[in-house]
Amino acid sequence: MKQTTFASAAWERKGKVTRRGRFLAEMDQVQVVPWASILSLIEPHYPNAGNGTQPMPMERMLRIYFMQQWFNLPDPAMEDALYDSSRCAASQGSS
Repeated sequence: MKQTTFASAAWERKGKVTRRGRFLAEMDQVQVVPWASILSLIEPHYPNAGNGTQPMPMERMLRIYFMQQWFNLPDPAMEDALYDSSRCAASQGSS
């Protein structure tokens, strides 16, 4: 269970949905992007957790990759977007 912060509570009360937020919500629907079938194609090739550093969860990594492509963001800009935008963070599953 994740505790709600004052900032996220204030943002949720605001009620404004950005264009980016609407787009990401639409892409989360199964009919638009078939996440499960894409993940099943990637799974055999994705690294397994061993004794070293744990790999990032496959679904989160895939969603971040898709957001980079949709919004034409390089790695550093995507990282900033994930920290700055609660909707981006929620869409990739880290909120």
